Amino acid sequence: MSKSSESVFPQLEALLPTVQKPIQYVGGELNSTVKDWASADVRWALMYPDAYEVGLPNQGVAILYEVLNERDWILAERTYSVWPDMERVMRDRGIPQFTVDGHRPVGDFDLFGVSFSTELGYTNMLNALDLAGIPLHAVDRTDEHPVVIAGGHAAFNPEPIADFVDAAVLGDGEEIVLAISEVTREWKAEGRPGGRVELLRRLAASENVYVPRFYDVTYAADGSIEAVVPNKPGIPFRVRKHTLMDLDQWPYPAKPLVPLAETVHERFSVEIFRGCTRGCRFCQAGMITRPVRERSIETIGAMVENGIRKSGFEEVGLLSLSSADHSEIAEVAKDLADRYEGQNVSLSLPSTRVDAFNITLANEFSRNGRRSGLTFAPEGGSERMRKVINKAVSEEDLIRTVATAYGNGWRQVKLYFMCGLPTETDEDVLEIADLATKVIAKGREVTGRNDIRCTVSIGGFVPKPHTPFQWASQLDHETTDERLRLLREKVRADKKYGRAIGFRYHDGKPGVIEGLLSRGDRRVGRVIEEVWRDGGRFDGWSEHFSYDRWVGACEKGLAGTGVDLDWYTVRERDYDEVLPWDHLDSGLDKDWLWADWEDALDPSSAEVEDCRWTPCYDCGVCPEMNTDIQIGPTGKRLLPLAVL
Repeated sequence: MSKSSESVFPQLEALLPTVQKPIQYVGGELNSTVKDWASADVRWALMYPDAYEVGLPNQGVAILYEVLNERDWILAERTYSVWPDMERVMRDRGIPQFTVDGHRPVGDFDLFGVSFSTELGYTNMLNALDLAGIPLHAVDRTDEHPVVIAGGHAAFNPEPIADFVDAAVLGDGEEIVLAISEVTREWKAEGRPGGRVELLRRLAASENVYVPRFYDVTYAADGSIEAVVPNKPGIPFRVRKHTLMDLDQWPYPAKPLVPLAETVHERFSVEIFRGCTRGCRFCQAGMITRPVRERSIETIGAMVENGIRKSGFEEVGLLSLSSADHSEIAEVAKDLADRYEGQNVSLSLPSTRVDAFNITLANEFSRNGRRSGLTFAPEGGSERMRKVINKAVSEEDLIRTVATAYGNGWRQVKLYFMCGLPTETDEDVLEIADLATKVIAKGREVTGRNDIRCTVSIGGFVPKPHTPFQWASQLDHETTDERLRLLREKVRADKKYGRAIGFRYHDGKPGVIEGLLSRGDRRVGRVIEEVWRDGGRFDGWSEHFSYDRWVGACEKGLAGTGVDLDWYTVRERDYDEVLPWDHLDSGLDKDWLWADWEDALDPSSAEVEDCRWTPCYDCGVCPEMNTDIQIGPTGKRLLPLAVL
């Protein structure tokens, strides 16, 4: 951690015309921040381990960037994964991984925070570490190197990257990054006593930061984990996730970054609530972000107004895991539509639950913008499958909802499903075609038109930690691909409706690797490193992903361990098995998760209700985390609109 840091831009500038999309490396976006290096006590480099166009819109990094830079004693800059052409230039010229704000070497910072929303970004993190001159393995780092901290949803099982990160943070980041900064500042002011190990010990003692080096993992003869135990005094047996309460006190982003280059989302996004208690058994995000915490209608209104003024974006996305479930969504939609009528500002909701959709809501959201397609996510192709995953949407509900949409001027509906769910059969998947044809038929019936479209989008199911399906076997890629082939053939064979049905899907292979990484343990680190050394980059991009490379790396990296790729993926676990993440506390009671898994397999079990509106069903989060559900309605309205 050097006392000064020089910009690499003078070396970089002349080389930019030789690479694709050079503007992504330039920085200087509206609302970005560059501070004087010497003025800060603690310096963070924040990374989203993907290309600029994917990383810049990421809410998590943007919020932390702003929260940290609001403190005059903290400096935070951003870095993203560089494309292979830029990587070659940097390696040829000796240019290290740099931030886009001050173009400073990432290796010069105190803390290097990497936010993972998907496990397929792990090879990109290794590449950034190597380009930054930071040793890949945490044990090889000295006091001169940044402390590498993982966050984001994938950090709820950081064991596959335990060798490469110094620490991991579970849960909401806003408060914990400030707490980490305070501990780091104090340690530096004291003259760095005990070196980086002492800094890590102080962070681990808080019980909110997981430091893998302070835990020993032992394995049983059959390859399963025997135990995970602390190896130093004062280190907690379980590390707890952090939960931010009262989102109204944290109205970020307040200074949204406006990209210079095209990005995947060209809009200003406001998170209207955090958490979800719908109880979909496959959904890690819904399980690990509990409890539900709503922003009030007044805060939402103020954030929208502020964001539009400070960014110039013409689209505002109201984000959450299930936005139509906000207790005041009808008032939010109407009041925002009233406020921006005639001002070229459009509002959007992400995928909407069938049972939360109503035409009044849809009309308000389309009032100031164009009527693009509506997206619904039944997830399971058959009613039986929807019961298994606790997504209680009947075929009747879906047909009635799309009939209302088509009848009110919409021409296109997108339906999202998953393939490979527990207990699924070929017939369950083929029912997707039946559902899509019924949707088209109903649309033609209510409109009297033939230009009705329905797009079916299918993703492969990947079992995730901290969900009832964490014990489930994953479907092998051959069966996944065969089921999708049968479905595609059935859709194409339908002469009456087939042409009106769009069909999008991913083959099964990337999902298998995501499954390896999501439920892996520390032994999988060797596989990740092997893939990276063999040229693996941007594994979340189909054109860069190589299944054969991963399979070869598994054979090499797992040799002699007694476990293999299938052991991590297609094998069902039982209750007694120690899972790699059992020492990481998401608040969810393991017995409750297991009971819910058993209910999924029991055709006679009842639906698990949403505890926002029903009595508590004892998932464990609120008492365990000392939190509670925070929802409205507040009875307030938006006009006149408050301004931040």
